Amino acid sequence: MLLPKGGVTWKSARARLPPWRAVLVLVTRTRFLISLAITGLIVLLWRGISSSASEMQNFYCYGPPKSPMDMSLNEITEWTSHAQTPVLFNYHEPYEVNSSSINTVDLNPIKSTTHAVQNSERILILTPLRDAAFHLNRYFDLIYKLTYPHELIDLAFLVGDSKDETLAVLTSELQRIQSQEKVAFRSATIIEKDFGTAFEMSVEDRHSFAAQGPRRKAIGRARNYLLYSALKPDHSWVYWRDVDIVDSPESILEDFIAHDKDILVPNIWFHRYRDGVDIEGRFDYNSWIDSDKARRLRTTLDPDTVLAEGYKEYDTGRQYLVGMGDWRNNKDEEVELDGIGGVNIVVKADVHRSGINFPAYAFENQAETEGFAKMAKRAGYQVIGLPNYVVWHIDTDEKPGNLGDRKAY
Repeated sequence: MLLPKGGVTWKSARARLPPWRAVLVLVTRTRFLISLAITGLIVLLWRGISSSASEMQNFYCYGPPKSPMDMSLNEITEWTSHAQTPVLFNYHEPYEVNSSSINTVDLNPIKSTTHAVQNSERILILTPLRDAAFHLNRYFDLIYKLTYPHELIDLAFLVGDSKDETLAVLTSELQRIQSQEKVAFRSATIIEKDFGTAFEMSVEDRHSFAAQGPRRKAIGRARNYLLYSALKPDHSWVYWRDVDIVDSPESILEDFIAHDKDILVPNIWFHRYRDGVDIEGRFDYNSWIDSDKARRLRTTLDPDTVLAEGYKEYDTGRQYLVGMGDWRNNKDEEVELDGIGGVNIVVKADVHRSGINFPAYAFENQAETEGFAKMAKRAGYQVIGLPNYVVWHIDTDEKPGNLGDRKAY
């Protein structure tokens, strides 16, 4: 075919195209439309078959046409060697939380070990106070001398139902201590809570048998309020220390921590001077070893009755820690106890975190610290006393004869 002179032009090409009416007639013919539909259907079916074959390949079973139970070891090896099950791991980027109202607390690193100082383990010293102004100066003189690093110690006090200057004197003493940079403690917290208790605080009334049940329940409540207000996630140990201790070793925290016990108490004695002679008296009858006689007695009591030790009203036959040991002997000797007093207690913080507190009700006919010991032993924790490690309490000059004709030891 000869091309026109000057090459192919739009006019020459257009002249060779069929008229548009002819094209329109062609595409609207029935045979053309049917052919086009069949072609599209074939393409769709082909793509579907190819996709199904690809998916079926994932479930294709290689090997002989028999149950795996009937295959030989070689047949199973050949069967499983063709393909491995694909495993998809969905790895996530770290989730960033920008809300200032969301905090996280990791208790896993918080331990209570015998290497507390080296591990920088923090100690919480707790002291409940009521009408205690007279004792606070001596109290702070003693904790001032504690050799455990003060920057690892937090102090917390609960002041309740006081009629004297307890709050003012406490604040003044804390100011005196905390203003001294080299001996200041990590922190100090004062908690105020009145419970509406109406017990007179004379020695005779406070230590009478009739007052013991209500009084111990009230003290239990005060201890629990103090504990749950002051305990922080980073505390490893809790040291309960009464305000009316008059002497104790400066290394008492290190000494007690070295025993690695869940709950540990010392022996509590007092000095009483008569005619220039020091009478070393035994103070705390709340630390004891249970007896069969006491267990039988409990079966006869109302569940709400609170037993109080050191009184003639109930002869329990228990063995008291004050009747054992001597401060002149080995201070590290241990005995297992069933009840404890509250003058001086060192507790691993996780014991409290586990829910072991001071029952303000009769728990196995005991309340407060003795109920605490009973509860701890029920939960499987160790309750240990040191008969030869003596902490000296103020002489309360109690009314004699509480034990009747019985001997304390």
